[in-house]
Amino acid sequence: MELIQTSFKDLLLLKPLIFDDSRGFFYESYNKNNFNNLLKKKIDFCQDNHSFSKKGVIRGLHFQIPPFVQVKLIRVCKGEIYDVVVDLRKHSETYGKYFATILSSKNKLQLFVPEGFAHGFQVLSRSAEIIYKVNKFYSPTHERHIHFNDPFLKVEWPIKDPIISKKDNTFFSFKDSYKF
Repeated sequence: MELIQTSFKDLLLLKPLIFDDSRGFFYESYNKNNFNNLLKKKIDFCQDNHSFSKKGVIRGLHFQIPPFVQVKLIRVCKGEIYDVVVDLRKHSETYGKYFATILSSKNKLQLFVPEGFAHGFQVLSRSAEIIYKVNKFYSPTHERHIHFNDPFLKVEWPIKDPIISKKDNTFFSFKDSYKF
């Protein structure tokens, strides 16, 4: 697996080694030993989440506060998404900025999101299935979110007129959100 450093400290893209032939393909999407050796730190994932969404759906921007702050490893097993993370780490050079990338079943890239980021995505294909690992269990009382269209962040979502849940359409601003 190849590690690709983004312009945000500790935010990484992972490119798997793919064995492809006339029958199809094979790759290790996750190997705990290889993953921890590559990152040079120990991450113990405890929960896998699987999400299905239709074209245009935006989910996010979600995060959890202490003691349930999550590290995430995100990949798309079907379709294509515009994946967005927002840096909430107040002492970071990229605080208040967002990073966006395309994750798809075709490119097989994975995004490693460290603690201190809000996460969301928009489905670009007809539908998409996303699988992501987290290192802390989901805690509804520790969940927070920032409105997907926060005027401070100015995220440039590719599909206008998105499909948004009632919860995600509730306005919580970046400026009023939890700082790590």
